Amino acid sequence: MLRKASAVWQGTLTEGAGTVTTESKALSEVPYSYKTRFEGDQTGTNPEELLGAAHAGCFTMAVSYALQEAGFPVTKAETSAVVELVHVPEGFEIPSVKLTLVAEVPGITEERFLEVANVAKEVCPLSKVLKADITLDAKLVS
Repeated sequence: MLRKASAVWQGTLTEGAGTVTTESKALSEVPYSYKTRFEGDQTGTNPEELLGAAHAGCFTMAVSYALQEAGFPVTKAETSAVVELVHVPEGFEIPSVKLTLVAEVPGITEERFLEVANVAKEVCPLSKVLKADITLDAKLVS
C-alpha cells in the first residue's frame, strides 16, 4: 500500500510560501510558510502539525484495534499529539512527540488499559516512522 502527498514551495525560506496536497484531496493546496511554522499566528499549517495529526490518528486506530483484540471494544478514544520542534546547532529536530489518550473502554482495568495502550504506542506505524529507511530520488530541472 502506498499513500502519496506533495508539497510546493516558492520563494525564500522566510518570505516564500507553499502548499501541501494529499492524494485523497483531504488536504488540497493547504498553505504553509515560515510564519505558519515558526510564528503560529498565520492561517495555514506546518509539517509538525501535520505529523501530530497523522500520529494521533494512527495511534488512535492502533489502540482501538489492540483493545478490541484484547476483548475490550472501545466506546470512544481521543488522542492529541504535541510535536516538539527544537533548534539545535545543525538546524532543527523533533526530539519528542507526546501522545495524550482519553478513552472510554467498558470493563477494563486501569492496569490492563495502560498495558495495551503502551503496546499500541510501540507498534503504531507512525511511532516507528523516524526509524524508517528514508530514500531520496532527487532531480534538478531548469
